[in-house]
Amino acid sequence: MNTAAKPLHLHEDRLFPSDPTQRAIARRLYAQVCGLPIVSPHGHTDPQWWADDAAFANATELLLVPDHYVFRMLYSQGIGLDALGIPRADGSRAEVDPREAWRVFARNVHLFRGTPSSLWLDHVFAEVFGLGVRLDAGTADHHYDAITDALQTAAFRPRALFERFNIEVIATTESPLDPLAHHQAIRDSGWGGRVVTAYRPDPVIDPEHEQFRPALERFGEITGENVYDWDGYLRAHQQRRAYFAAMGATSTDHGHPSCATADLAPAQARALFTRIVTGKATPEDAELFRAQMLTEMAAMSLDDGLVMQIHPGSFRNHNRFLFERYGRDKGADIPMRTDYVHALKPLLDRFGNEAGFRLIVFTLDESSYARELAPLAGHWPCLFLGPAWWFHDSPEGMWRFREQTLGTAGFYNTVGFNDDTRAFLSIPARHDVARRIDCAVLAKLVAEHRIDEDDAAEVAIDLAYRLPKQAYRL
Repeated sequence: MNTAAKPLHLHEDRLFPSDPTQRAIARRLYAQVCGLPIVSPHGHTDPQWWADDAAFANATELLLVPDHYVFRMLYSQGIGLDALGIPRADGSRAEVDPREAWRVFARNVHLFRGTPSSLWLDHVFAEVFGLGVRLDAGTADHHYDAITDALQTAAFRPRALFERFNIEVIATTESPLDPLAHHQAIRDSGWGGRVVTAYRPDPVIDPEHEQFRPALERFGEITGENVYDWDGYLRAHQQRRAYFAAMGATSTDHGHPSCATADLAPAQARALFTRIVTGKATPEDAELFRAQMLTEMAAMSLDDGLVMQIHPGSFRNHNRFLFERYGRDKGADIPMRTDYVHALKPLLDRFGNEAGFRLIVFTLDESSYARELAPLAGHWPCLFLGPAWWFHDSPEGMWRFREQTLGTAGFYNTVGFNDDTRAFLSIPARHDVARRIDCAVLAKLVAEHRIDEDDAAEVAIDLAYRLPKQAYRL
């Protein structure tokens, strides 16, 4: 290892206010939440990790390859995904030594200074692996060897880490076509960790999804329903939702381009579906069908109790070359302006006052926080705000979320924090950042005599633990 390596130290007051009065309050609040169990109600970790409990291969495969937060930044600086060993859409990979890919990452780790990725990575290095020096070109091999060696030990197997991280429950996200064999294997193993699934029907709801045609065919095969008939198609969803619920699901998830909803008359819905499945649909039909299906999913949620999540407003796969060569989820999704007031009205007019319906809405359009989302959540009984998400799960983004939604929605029309990640080892770091920021926000309110400290402590505990369990019916 380079003898000039820089020490890695996580300051105990990181992310707390610089004002000494507020900082002292934040410390006291944080002391009451830092040890609470982690509730991870929405994310994209792989259930096979806990089903098989096999050792992770090496530092690169665990920390670099699955994390589009990391490799999108490297790509933005001209580093190709082949150089990092990222799998291609056809299943092939460039022949890259994972150690050399890690060295590329280490030589460019300065690109992450000040970003949330830097906070998460430093937490992983220091807290999970006990590394005392910072990653850079000179320490690349030291980090790679220390991490890779640790991963071969029993203490770093997936189930052991789950328990070490004090995770009470984690939700993965699966397509309706997934047999959920890994979730069944977890159940059959007798292990006590709680890993649940969530129903993500995008491939069989979005006519513009590249897999829509084969996915719809497979949907019919799995369910035994005629999914080219409107009634059969809806029954297929009901059947799969019931199976997902039986396997522990408490929520559905919908990643639509917009938040448009529709409430068509039955004959109109049937005619629209016919155009979709016969290949006669226009782009406007595709958007209307996605909108109608959000309302249909809401109707099913009222029946089966699954909490509905909408994650709209991303222009998916903006880089056509990257999409064609490497597929989805490769860091090329871009936030878009999103309307909520008009878009959600058809769904809310039909179900917004139903006591049994729960809808959690996320946004990538921060301009909608105070103007639309907080007023909507501050009125409709069914509607709750998801936390600062994806491009905005930074300390600054979390502050903006609280500042712009607190006045109208309060704390209790939000659902606490979820990490929404594929990067398993970053989960404790992400939750720690969220807890620290919420304590900092609350400390400011206490210092300004807007809330008493005992009430602030209760809110901090609610945000970190109680609200996500309540919101997601966990």
